[in-house]
Amino acid sequence: MVLGVAGTLFAVSVISFLLVALLPGDLATMILADAATPERVAALRTELGLDKPLPERYLHWLGNVLRGDFGHSVHSGESTFDVILSRLPVTLELLVLTQIVALAIAVPLGIWSAYRRGSAFDAVTLSGSLALLSLPSFVIGLVLIYVFAMYLQWLPATGYVPLRDGVWANLRGFILPVLSLALIEVPVYLRLLRSEMIGTLQQNFIALARGMGLPTWRILLENALRPSSLNLITVVGINMGRLMGGAIIIESMFALPGLGQLLVESIYQQEFLMMQGIVLFVAIMFIAINLLTDLVYVIVDPRLMRGREA
Repeated sequence: MVLGVAGTLFAVSVISFLLVALLPGDLATMILADAATPERVAALRTELGLDKPLPERYLHWLGNVLRGDFGHSVHSGESTFDVILSRLPVTLELLVLTQIVALAIAVPLGIWSAYRRGSAFDAVTLSGSLALLSLPSFVIGLVLIYVFAMYLQWLPATGYVPLRDGVWANLRGFILPVLSLALIEVPVYLRLLRSEMIGTLQQNFIALARGMGLPTWRILLENALRPSSLNLITVVGINMGRLMGGAIIIESMFALPGLGQLLVESIYQQEFLMMQGIVLFVAIMFIAINLLTDLVYVIVDPRLMRGREA
């Protein structure tokens, strides 16, 4: 596992470096844009090491990254790493709340849909999930803005309030963006859990639990849910990284100052080093989340660890 993670990190670092290094044209000229002069371009090329061979530039850049130096903004002079860390809490809160809401909706519906397989409830649930699955997050976001922000005026359409300024004020600004992302995750989680639960409910130990007279809610939650949730954990872990793509659009739409909006700003402002740092940081986060997912596996089903040791 360690070698696999190390190899993945190396590949991510190479791709992140080449993302900027292989841009067509002169990077220093593109960064300076209208302020470019021969003297400033030459100075910036020397500062960024653009006058050195590509392998040497990569090793120099990698050494800086390992020391926590992701570079600096050419326009503001701010540390890329510090700017990323300042925006990270917003994105993390968005992603965590999205997963909590999505699971809070999908798990009960998935459990009951599997238990009432073939019923009217099951048919309506599957049809509704298929309809949601066909909609992109920004379309759901636009509908939510129109209904809850413009028509009913219950919630703000845009804006962000830091948590330190009030829990409710902070959460109120996240309701619409979180729902925009969560509602496209619910169908995936619901259908996956339903499929796993249907198989689990046909196992002998479930029949034994029923024969012992255990109540239905206890059988579903204590006996059937745990063995049915391993694949769900996998998908949740993978989706934490995949949701970053949706967060770019949603953060821009709802004016949330997270990593997604920072990436868009970096592209518009031609902050290529900032963009490179964000891509690398998000990739590292994705790898870390997948490692955490493996640990959750063991917590949910300790037999997995015993199987590996054997």
